[in-house]
Amino acid sequence: MAGRAGRQTRSGRQRVTDQNAPERAYTDFSQSLSYGDYLRLDTLKAAHHPITGAHDEHLFITVHHVSEVWLELIVRELRAAMTLLEGGITDAPLKMLTRVVRAQEQLTNAWEVLKTMTPADYLQFRHAFGQASGFQSASYRTVEFLLGNRRAVLLRPHEHRPDLHGPLEADLNAPSIYDLALKLLAERGLPVPDEILNRDLTQRPELNETVLESWLTVYRDPQTYWDLYELAEKLLDVEDNFRRWRFNHLTTVERTIGFKAGSGGTSGAGYLRGVLSVVLFPELWEVRTRL
Repeated sequence: MAGRAGRQTRSGRQRVTDQNAPERAYTDFSQSLSYGDYLRLDTLKAAHHPITGAHDEHLFITVHHVSEVWLELIVRELRAAMTLLEGGITDAPLKMLTRVVRAQEQLTNAWEVLKTMTPADYLQFRHAFGQASGFQSASYRTVEFLLGNRRAVLLRPHEHRPDLHGPLEADLNAPSIYDLALKLLAERGLPVPDEILNRDLTQRPELNETVLESWLTVYRDPQTYWDLYELAEKLLDVEDNFRRWRFNHLTTVERTIGFKAGSGGTSGAGYLRGVLSVVLFPELWEVRTRL
């Protein structure tokens, strides 16, 4: 008997009649892509190559590999949103920024997995990667530059890789997503000083009273400026999640190495505490106080 899933045909092969039977799944991938082929899982898994025999080095590499993939998605979505904003389109970028926020949540949750590694676990393989550090992540630096957190000195770790240094330098000198939002304010007739529209793009933005007044106009009359209002709130979601990621990074470092220097040459937890004070969209935070 063929059972409930199907019955035998004249050729001896089973013809499946149960629509939910696993036998109906494709099994011959000699002429088409399988799941593993499409995702190039062999290549992905080959990149997971611990240097030592320490058990937790696998965890360490996994968390950082996964984080890099999420960062690349964030970069892609930010660039797409910025292209549309530059063309004056404000609705479609909101979906992309929402996706950025969801990806940021995954990045933040990754620290919770890494926190299961104790200081003793970490010290078993810490020596193996020398001066390598997340401080040197080109994807993370790209996210920072696109959001407006910029310092030219941050390009230096990538000088040995022109393929990374060139795009980062271009992002350093191009408008951030907040610059594009301010340009939209000006295009809608809201005051934005020329010194802001033509500012030194390699520097982080600083709070400007005229820009703040323009955002206050938007927040006091959201019905008239609904798309700008939604964009501002979505940008704040992005920075809010960025702050959470930085805070979780700090606490993970503190519980793993305390206040030892970081592998990349920074002071470690001290450096991370300093970056917690960075504000990417100053007027959008201050508007809450002034309303």
